[in-house]
Order: sequence, then C-alpha cells, then structure tokens
Amino acid sequence: MARKDRDQIIVGLDVGTHKVAAVVGEVKYDGSLEIIGVGTAPSMGIKKGVVVNVGETMEAIKRAVHEAELMAGITVNAVYVTISGNHLRSFNNKGAVTVATREVSEEDVVRVLDNANAVQIPADRQILHTVPQEFVVDENDGIKEPIGISGQRLQVNVHIMTALNASVQNVVQCAERCGLHVLKTTAELLASARAVLEADERELGVVHVDIGAGTTDIAIYHNGYIVHSAVLPMGGDHITSDIAVGMRTPKSEAERVKLAHGAAQTAMVSDDETIEVACVGARETVLRKRQLLCDIIEPRLEEIFRYIEREISASKFQDAIGSGLVLTGGTALLPGIAEFGEELLGLPVRIGVPKKVGAQFPPVASPIYAAAVGLVMQAAAEEAEMQRKSEAKLARGRGGTGVVGRFFSWVRDVV
Repeated sequence: MARKDRDQIIVGLDVGTHKVAAVVGEVKYDGSLEIIGVGTAPSMGIKKGVVVNVGETMEAIKRAVHEAELMAGITVNAVYVTISGNHLRSFNNKGAVTVATREVSEEDVVRVLDNANAVQIPADRQILHTVPQEFVVDENDGIKEPIGISGQRLQVNVHIMTALNASVQNVVQCAERCGLHVLKTTAELLASARAVLEADERELGVVHVDIGAGTTDIAIYHNGYIVHSAVLPMGGDHITSDIAVGMRTPKSEAERVKLAHGAAQTAMVSDDETIEVACVGARETVLRKRQLLCDIIEPRLEEIFRYIEREISASKFQDAIGSGLVLTGGTALLPGIAEFGEELLGLPVRIGVPKKVGAQFPPVASPIYAAAVGLVMQAAAEEAEMQRKSEAKLARGRGGTGVVGRFFSWVRDVV
C-alpha cells in the first residue's frame, strides 16, 4: 500500500447495491487519522449486496478507487472491503477452558475463543466474524480484558456472523481483478457502526440500522458489545420501485425524484406543491403533486420500520435500548425519517454520520459513507493496537509468537 514518509495509507472499499465508495485515510506518525480522499461510482452489478454482474461491479470499483486516488494523490493497491447482503446470518455462542496457570494469559484467551468458534456450519458458509462480547473468570462476569486476572476457569460469550462462501469470494475476486489486494473483509453493519456509534451509546444500549438500497442491516449493542444482528431483505430500492409503479415512471427517474423531492411523511408537504416527472415512453415531463410522491413513500417506509420493530422484539433486548436508534445508509437522507421513526418506534432516533473524521473532511460527513469510513477507522485502530502490544512484548523481552498473532486476529473483530 502506498505510503508517504512514515505515514500509513488505509483504504476502505464499500461495495453496495447502489454505489461503490472508496475512502482513503492517512495515519499520521503521531497516530492520528486523517481522511484525504473519497470516490464513488454507481453500482449496477450488485443486487441486494450480492454480485450479479462481475464486469459492471469491477467497473464501479475501478471508477470509485480512481476518483479517490486522484483526490488523495496516491496509488491504491490494497483495500479493506465490506460484505453485505441477506445471506449474512448470526448467532451467539459460548466457549470455556481451564486456565493453564494461576492467571489468564493470551494463550488462554486464544484457546477459549477457538473453543467458542468450534461450531458446525453448512459447507457453503464461512465464519466472517467472531466478536467477543464478555469474558467470565470463575464466577466473575462482565470482563472485557481478562489477561492477568487470577482464576481457574475462563469462559467467553461471542457473537458469530457467517456468510455464503460464494458471495464473499465474488466480491473479493472483483476487487482483485481490479489489481487490488484485499486485506480483510468486514460485514458492512459492523463497519458503519464503528464510524457512527459512541461508546456511551453502546453501553446504554443502542440499535444501529443501516437502510441500504437492497437490504436493511440491524445490529443491537448493550453493555458495550453487539448482542444481536440481522439483515432484512428490503431497503431503499423497494421505495424506488413503488414510486416507479405509482407514478408510471422509469426506475432511474423514480430514484431521482425520490432523492430530490421525497419526504418520509405526507404531512411534511403542502398540497399545492408540484414536481416534474418523466413518464414511461414519453419525452416530455408531466406535473405531479408532491403529496402523491410522499403518499407512496410513507407506507413502504412504515413497513420497513415495522420490520425493524419486530426484529428488536425478537432479540429480547427491547427493554435494554437506552440510547435509541441510529440510522445510516442512503435512505437515512430522506427528510423527516428520524422523526417518523421516533413516532413509530417510540425510541429516540438520530442520523448517524462519521463525526470525528467528517469534521476535518466534510465530503464524508454523510450516512452514505459510514461503512467505508468505518473500515478505515477500524483498520487504523487495529494497527495501533498491534503496534502497542508488540512494543509491550519487546519491552518485556519477549518477541511475537504465532499465538500472539492469533490473539491479534481475534482483537480485530472487536467492533
């Protein structure tokens, strides 16, 4: 990967249904992260997060990366990539081992995580993430860093996410055929959460919802860690399709009208407002009431929120959501959506944007860039943690080992 002096370049590539976004981050010598480039391209080869046309997906990746390269003034040859789609599945699991010595060591942590990870899954699926939730030493629970704690038995609770092998491989191959080395794949909902959720929200309990074009990703956090996740097979494209049918217009025009004139609730629009819409097969545009557009959007959006509500209820954590709900994804840009969600769900709702990096690089201060920015932030944090622990090992006179390397691989999945 390209570097400038001693600074490190990290590139996040979010491969979505409507767009491919590439974000370039630069980790300074002092450890600070600065976003220096962003590129986007329409995505025509992805449907509901899954590659359906390799050539079109590759073209979108090339265009997005090239645009980011021009802005950042670098050459990109390695990326971190998101994985999305309703093929993602998740569940919680446990692992337990006997502590080898009187105190929990890194080797014990690796062994207990291996134990929790020893689950049977179908041959066509792979474990994408094993995210540690909490450790338990003897009868003491709620431990996030068990190394050095005295005890005889170590247990871990984890959240495991699986994905279809073919779906993951297709995304990776598209990137690699563009001349890019894929360093790591990350579930989109984990990446976007990294960019927009605050630590106190995770502690109090929060629902992160990414309403993309093809799917809606849901992740629930409590006590600082993820406790439930799911992918719903509906998103902004369903709203667009409804508009296309209801207003007798091509899907491309329906998308344009939705973005330019849409609103979450009809009550937000006066009855005398009109918009120009191109009809199917007609060269000329016609005037339609803007209320008609919102009359189409509102029921479909309500349906999406009702599905979210049912998923929250099914998680059994509906009474542990003290911070409310955070929205990301392209549909989060719809005016009035936060207020509409609050009204339907009875929870505080806010739009999630990458505030920390967006403040110094405004182009990415949008919910549509949450996943790509989150990839960069996560990679930077992983590198910093690995460097810190490696230096600590050297200071104690012990070099890195294979076990330590495996320990770091588990740490990387803590989002």
